[in-house]
Amino acid sequence: MEWDNNPSPDWLEDYARIEQAIRFLEHNYLDQPDLKAAAQSVGLSEFHFQRLFTRWVGISPKRFLQYLTKEHAKALLRQHAGLLETTYASGLSSPGRLHDLFVACEAVTPGEYKSGGSGLTLRYGFHPTPFGECLLAVSERGVCWFSFVEGGRQAALRELRATWRRAALIEDAAATAPAARGVFFPTAQPERSLPLLLNGTNFQIKVWEALLRIPAGSVVTYQEIAVAIGLPGASRAVGQAVGSNPIAVLIPCHRVIRKDGDLGSYRYGSARKKALLGWEFARRDNLSLALEADPRRQPAPDWEI
Repeated sequence: MEWDNNPSPDWLEDYARIEQAIRFLEHNYLDQPDLKAAAQSVGLSEFHFQRLFTRWVGISPKRFLQYLTKEHAKALLRQHAGLLETTYASGLSSPGRLHDLFVACEAVTPGEYKSGGSGLTLRYGFHPTPFGECLLAVSERGVCWFSFVEGGRQAALRELRATWRRAALIEDAAATAPAARGVFFPTAQPERSLPLLLNGTNFQIKVWEALLRIPAGSVVTYQEIAVAIGLPGASRAVGQAVGSNPIAVLIPCHRVIRKDGDLGSYRYGSARKKALLGWEFARRDNLSLALEADPRRQPAPDWEI
């Protein structure tokens, strides 16, 4: 699936409809609603709903829902048993993985962490994405914040200020636009990595670094993350660190699920988590089908949308 490289606010409305459709399909799954019922739930004709959903996800609403069941999640967990251990041993997970090619990260020093960003200047902006409006902030050292806007822009800004409490904040959407495009809308291989600046405790940063090793279209459990960082009994603390991830999507906390296959909660709503995962699952399977049809085709990097 390809996205317009000049996203408009209309995308926010499209995502809102997709989120509403996901909620409808979830709540009525046992009744197996047909296309007409799903379309009516978002106020569209069957033709326009099918077209919007397929353009947005790349597959039908029914197939999309199948990706979001416990059985599918369990199969993924079985398929990728030991995934994190393997990636740590090899240094890379798979050709074209977003975070192997595109993301480099560094952490603030302990002194900087305690200071709450004193002396740093952060530029921030609000931008449309395929999954709703986002707030993105950058410093001279890299992207330091990415959140989805829920509850209004002022609420999103309060969260940013709480994390970087002593940094100077300047609204500058022009400065953050290139990074926003780098997350969802790049058109070619970047010349250099997109740097991230992590602001957290040593434990949180260990967890976030582990998240960076989860390939798109895959899921792992909180327990697997705990084992990967050498603290197998720390699953609950891992869950708290995952939930406090300050750079959504780029640090893919949405790829962590419960060991029973339940997709679980998400800081920005369970429907958005399901949308992100379903979209990634569909892209992965579509690529696999394309490779089967033409083995000479090389896998596209995850950032090439």
